[in-house]
Amino acid sequence: MSEKEDLAKQKAEAAARAKAVALARKQAKAAAAEKPEGEMDIAKQKAAAAAKAKAAALAKKQAKEAAEKPEGEMDIAKQKAAAAAKAKATALAKKQAKEEEAAEKPEGEMDIAKQKAAAAAKAKAAALARKQAKEAGEKPEGEIDAAKQKAAAAAKAKAAALARKQAKEEAGEKPEGEIDAVKQKAAAAAKAKAAAAAKAKAAAAAKNRTAVQESEEADTPSEISPNQSKLDQIVSAIESHVGQGALLENYINRLSKDVPTLVANPDTYFSIAKFLRYDEQLDFSYLSELHGTDFESHMEIYVHLHSFKMNQSVALKVKLDRDTPVIPSLVPLWSGANWPECEAYDLLGINFYEHPDLKRILLGEDWKGYPLRKDYEPYDVEV
Repeated sequence: MSEKEDLAKQKAEAAARAKAVALARKQAKAAAAEKPEGEMDIAKQKAAAAAKAKAAALAKKQAKEAAEKPEGEMDIAKQKAAAAAKAKATALAKKQAKEEEAAEKPEGEMDIAKQKAAAAAKAKAAALARKQAKEAGEKPEGEIDAAKQKAAAAAKAKAAALARKQAKEEAGEKPEGEIDAVKQKAAAAAKAKAAAAAKAKAAAAAKNRTAVQESEEADTPSEISPNQSKLDQIVSAIESHVGQGALLENYINRLSKDVPTLVANPDTYFSIAKFLRYDEQLDFSYLSELHGTDFESHMEIYVHLHSFKMNQSVALKVKLDRDTPVIPSLVPLWSGANWPECEAYDLLGINFYEHPDLKRILLGEDWKGYPLRKDYEPYDVEV
């Protein structure tokens, strides 16, 4: 082949490359003109510039390689270059069409389009990696390892960037305030559900325990207690002076040294206590114990009294509504009830009205909740 023919071929190739570059610029300019100025994304501009630079570098490389080949190889190289340019132009047209189509789609379809675009980008990266690996097959072993490492690092960086972009886009669909509100609502709902389940379970267990305990206390063996006659005397005196319905029940508590036990009606609790304190025959002048208990189904006050005249002890109980545990104070009858009632108020939230100075004696006044309640949850969960 003469020098003139070589020169003519080189000019034809240069003209074809210039024409392809001009066509690409024209298409990019036309696509940009169709969109409003604000829509052009900075990232897209960078990507377009990078693609353009990559295409120019590839064209220069192919032209350089083609210039060193014999005539037969030159034709094959031209065919390959033409096919590659055609495929690249087709891919660019598809990409632009997808972008235009995505701009018109609703939010749900946009997600599908994003997924397809991500899959296409992944496939393109895989194809590029295979191509680079194939080209690397002609290199010495040391260069192949270096090329593999660079390719792996580049692929990893690209995947990480894509993941960050997708996460940012998903998070960007909701305002920051809405995301926080959704999280708070979900946490509150889960906490309320767990609390309700725990409360129901605790109530069922408490009901069973109460039934068993009261059954054991009220269970009277065949042998009569030595304190039965004293219990009968006390009950008869209360019914005569306070009223027939003053006591809900009475029994000998075999589990506590056969102590006579009186269960008072909340309305007659103070009247019974006053009668036990000031009746000349009974004269229960000493209050040895007062405490509250949470049975989960109800609250209970237990008062232990002693009569030196009768040489006899008696237990006075009263059951209270758990949601509003309110009962008269016994401090006007026994001054020794002062601190025990404050303690029951402090730890269980039982309100003793007409108490001279009802206050928290173990915890601070700003403490949240009552620690001896079965459903107590610390205000500060880290404590």
